[in-house]
Amino acid sequence: MSERRERSLPLGEAAAGDTPVELVSEFAAVSLVVDRDGNGPRLRIEDLKTGQVGFLDPLELETLAWLPEGALHRFLDPSFHRWREERERG
Repeated sequence: MSERRERSLPLGEAAAGDTPVELVSEFAAVSLVVDRDGNGPRLRIEDLKTGQVGFLDPLELETLAWLPEGALHRFLDPSFHRWREERERG
């Protein structure tokens, strides 16, 4: 059995300096940075259009890696959650 896994640095080494990384497409723009203010390191995700911030810990990120293709599709529809909150606030 061949191992396809690429070697990666531990989170602390990979994020030296904790410089934010921006990922932008025609549909979304986010900033990613390792946050160390909680009980352990976690990924801080900021929506650059709205300023909304969320966090994912290592277990949540690993779960994303194991999800079958298409498992997140229903969450990609803004009417599922995002627009509903905007109506409630407005």
